[in-house]
Amino acid sequence: MIKYSLICKNCDNLFDSWFASSKEYEKLKKLKHISCHACNSLNVEKSLMSPNILNSKKNKFLVSKNKEIKNKIKEYQKFIQSNFEYVGKNFAYEARTIHYDNKKYSKKIYGKATNEEVKELKEEGIDTQIIPWVNQNDN
Repeated sequence: MIKYSLICKNCDNLFDSWFASSKEYEKLKKLKHISCHACNSLNVEKSLMSPNILNSKKNKFLVSKNKEIKNKIKEYQKFIQSNFEYVGKNFAYEARTIHYDNKKYSKKIYGKATNEEVKELKEEGIDTQIIPWVNQNDN
């Protein structure tokens, strides 16, 4: 896999994209399958790139930042587990029941849903959020 920085010559949009190889990039470019996601122009070229080299100082910073983010996610999880009812794989059903029930009572729930279920809930006007979930035993 190779990552290229690409620039749209039409709107100057700069973006990254992954390719199986440099030959694959050239093949897709020739077949006009590479386009700007901002303006749909096919006038996209490789941009200047610098190698991504991790020195130990930068690596320690990234590890520290990753641990900080993971701890914040665990903090959110603890709050959710303490204040919401876990409904497991019945999340979509329970969310609809709460949304369409005419009673003023609404419980707070969390659980599991497929991407398709979440999309359907949002289309029905049911507010849902996807949050990352990490194993509590992970460091």
